[in-house]
Amino acid sequence: MLFAILKYGLLYCNVIVMKVLIHICCANCALYPVKSLREKNIQVYGFWFNPNIHPYTEYRMRIYSMKELEKLWKIEMIYKDFYGVEEFIRAVVDDVNNRCSFCYKWRLEETAKTAKELGIEAFTTTLLVSPYQKSNLIVNKAMEAQERYNVKFLYENFREGWREGLGISKKLGLYKQKYCGCIYSEKERFLSNRKKK
Repeated sequence: MLFAILKYGLLYCNVIVMKVLIHICCANCALYPVKSLREKNIQVYGFWFNPNIHPYTEYRMRIYSMKELEKLWKIEMIYKDFYGVEEFIRAVVDDVNNRCSFCYKWRLEETAKTAKELGIEAFTTTLLVSPYQKSNLIVNKAMEAQERYNVKFLYENFREGWREGLGISKKLGLYKQKYCGCIYSEKERFLSNRKKK
């Protein structure tokens, strides 16, 4: 009887509890969320859609790094390889201080829409791992996408694993970006360094 219970327990532990499409902003930010979801027996599908990243050389470095992680961790990835810097700038140029709102909405709506089209029951994002991102705004935009596409938004506070992810990234030798991604964050990052000097 005890053997049967143990055996059932082991089988139960291997059951996939749900499928999730996770929007991935970069390989470094994907590490802890993918690890955390897999430990909960969630089947993870990665989704690359980051048209805001500038310049194009940075965009290519990040997508290359993600493809390296895809191979190393055997992540099932979907790439919407679209460099949309013109569309991004046109959308935010009159309200640069609120650019993150548009950026989150754009990427999360595309994630929810893709999850719906693929029949994946939930979506989430690696944006929730970084302490530099606006998590409340991310959640608000994700909830709007959930309502619009009728796909569950799976919230988890990934920030608790941010440092762990940095350690894994260092061991794997992944490319480490120096700013969030858009032309405005690039400017803020490097101008602030210049002022400090």
